[in-house]
Amino acid sequence: MSIYTLALESSCDETSASVLKDGRTVLSNVISSQVPIHRKFGGVVPEIASRHHIEQVIPVIDQALRDANVTLQDIDHIGVTYGPGLVGALLVGVAAAKGLSFATGIPLVPVHHMEGHIFANFLANPELEPPFLSLVVSGGHTMLVHVKGYEEFDILGQTRDDAAGEAFDKIARVMGFPYPGGPHIDALAAEGDANAIEFPKALSEPGNFEFSFSGLKSAVLNYLNSKQQKNEPINQADVAASFQKAIVDVLVEKTKDAAHTLGETCITIAGGVSANKGGLQQALEAMCQEEGFTYYKPHKILSTDNAAMIGCRAYYMAKAGKFGDLTLNAKPSVEIGHVSWKED
Repeated sequence: MSIYTLALESSCDETSASVLKDGRTVLSNVISSQVPIHRKFGGVVPEIASRHHIEQVIPVIDQALRDANVTLQDIDHIGVTYGPGLVGALLVGVAAAKGLSFATGIPLVPVHHMEGHIFANFLANPELEPPFLSLVVSGGHTMLVHVKGYEEFDILGQTRDDAAGEAFDKIARVMGFPYPGGPHIDALAAEGDANAIEFPKALSEPGNFEFSFSGLKSAVLNYLNSKQQKNEPINQADVAASFQKAIVDVLVEKTKDAAHTLGETCITIAGGVSANKGGLQQALEAMCQEEGFTYYKPHKILSTDNAAMIGCRAYYMAKAGKFGDLTLNAKPSVEIGHVSWKED
């Protein structure tokens, strides 16, 4: 008998609902994006994001059920992102899921947002099974995670300051590009010389799986400011290409080093920055080919925030008996593998 999962995602600026069958078949994945709303501010405004989640969450759930041709009576459990993310945004999804669970008696499954990103790979690659190494690169997170099993995660290293996605957006904004800036940097970098400017690469010693991009961000800002003060021309394409190369080289080299250290030959990528086709995807895929690794990636729509990835994670949590209850609360900051989702 098939298992149907209804999932909700509202951790940042996308309100999303999805229905999955047996954990890996996406029957619907409705996403209401707020990018045009926040673009005028150069980034996400938390209070505005929360208000739009409130407006959109019920219509998005209704649409997801209609698209999947199911009703709430067909749903076996409800998965919802409870953290990490913007607390006001998270609370909207959590409140909606708790309300549905309370009204229907459908079990509630609290899902870690970044675990959801990792599990997006299962939706795009039916043959994928743990163990594998996952490079998780999003707007707020950069980490290397050893996925030992469906319920066992080991963080090898993560960012000490800015995440890669944050660095992309901040430099893009300084260079005059609208939010989100990553795709603009990626497109412009294709026109430039990646070796034109040598930007720093922090924590690059072998065996160090931590990340730091604040120094790189400062170096790019100093380069741009120096050029402007001297009235010297700036080749924006070269800046974009050299900046992107500094980030990509670190991400790829640390992934390779971690894979050899662990003896893992299966590599996945997850998170919104994984949609960076021109730089990161090509470099990571080329490295995997050279090293004889098997490389998996999610579809582009599953790379950015969406409820389908949350539903996939919720399905495996439900199989493991990891349910929440009506004491569930939003957690703006929580580690992967954290098992307590109740009020502190």
